Amino acid sequence: MQTTSAVQEPPVMRQSHPPGLYLLFFTEMWERFSYYGMRGLLVLYLTKTALEGGLGIPEASATLLYGYFTSFVYFTPIIGGWIADKFIGQRRAILIGGLTMAVGQFFLFMQPSLSTQAAAFGMPWPTMLGLLLLILGNGFFKPNISTIVGKLYQQGDPLRDAAFTIFYMGINTGAFIAPLVCGFLAENLFATKDASGAILSYGFRYGFLAAGIGMLIGQLAFNLLGRKYLGDVGMYPEGQSADSTKTTVKEPLTKEETDRMAVVFIITLFVVFFWAGFEQAGSSLTLYTDKYINREVAGFLIPTSWFQSVNAGFIVLLGAPVAALWVSLGRRGKDLSIPVKMGLGMVLLGVGFLFMVGAVMQRGGDVADQTIKASIWWLIATYFFHTVGELCLSPVGLSMVSRLSPPALTSMLMGVWFLAPFVAQIAGGYIAKYVEELGALKVFGLIAAFVILAGLILIAIARKLFRMMHGRG
Repeated sequence: MQTTSAVQEPPVMRQSHPPGLYLLFFTEMWERFSYYGMRGLLVLYLTKTALEGGLGIPEASATLLYGYFTSFVYFTPIIGGWIADKFIGQRRAILIGGLTMAVGQFFLFMQPSLSTQAAAFGMPWPTMLGLLLLILGNGFFKPNISTIVGKLYQQGDPLRDAAFTIFYMGINTGAFIAPLVCGFLAENLFATKDASGAILSYGFRYGFLAAGIGMLIGQLAFNLLGRKYLGDVGMYPEGQSADSTKTTVKEPLTKEETDRMAVVFIITLFVVFFWAGFEQAGSSLTLYTDKYINREVAGFLIPTSWFQSVNAGFIVLLGAPVAALWVSLGRRGKDLSIPVKMGLGMVLLGVGFLFMVGAVMQRGGDVADQTIKASIWWLIATYFFHTVGELCLSPVGLSMVSRLSPPALTSMLMGVWFLAPFVAQIAGGYIAKYVEELGALKVFGLIAAFVILAGLILIAIARKLFRMMHGRG
């Protein structure tokens, strides 16, 4: 038995996006600034020696730790989504999550000034605690802000997919700025250098501090302006309202609702392959870039962490055209179905990894000599195709969950959607761990093959999945 909401009438069909979308855009932008600022530094922080301001963890162990950390970032949303749906509402969950993540970043900032005695996995206890708080906070924040976006639009509104693409631009505006700012603080402004300009010690803690401040900025805006631009949307659990005397009738899920939920689970299984490849950006691609990509442009050595901004920068540039494309196709009745869009995204991700194969081949294969560098354009091309693939898959997936979920389960199913990155991050951590053992050529080539194959299979079964959506695909 599930509770279906009859308290709030759905928003009227709109000709333009509501102002609340842009508040959510701004809030999510700063949350992603916080997360990606930290993520851009994490593997470097783990692997650099203590004299360099890092923890000196071996690369194979560090990439595995990175995989487990980022995986649990995507596991906790199913719990946070369920709590919001049943007990506290999305808005309170976002507040709890945001403040928890800010505290986590400040623990990462505090680490060098506290005891350096290792707690586990070679990490001091403030680092461990900071990462745990980021995992917990993200569980409350991530599924619920996406759910509120969907609540602003009526079922069948052609603006819904475009809204999630615009919202996704907010995600990636923060993700674009974060590595530039946090990377500059860690690798330039607060780094100690010798006379030749080589870095002797990194200022990682100041990058983490900036990430925490960014999180607080987003929370301040959300809580000051939420009532004005969002009204009561997301304020209460499903089936409740400001008038506590109002209740709703519990009804069993219909056949159409269970079919739609099944589609969410099936597509979630497929996109595990996408995220396992995509999230190599923060691990194996970062390490490969640091060692084997020619990062010098016009005499300037680009900090490795800055490359975390390339994907996000492409999304900021391409997000609006892609959103306009979905709106145009939808209004003409020619929109691609959700499974086709997502299958196409997976194929494009695989194509991107073929360019990394090209980078390895340009170096003459998996040679250990770090003086032999591959052109930066291989990496740029990889990120370009990854970005286009991501735009076909990730914002469309968020929109899909808001379309297909029963109202009382929307945030929880948004958490289910994030289970794909959870599994993928663990798998991706092991993939990155074995790059040195198996060779980048083999690993990048296998990723390309598996992702393209999975994408083609998803496209092949798209008609069946579309029928199971019962008019919401």
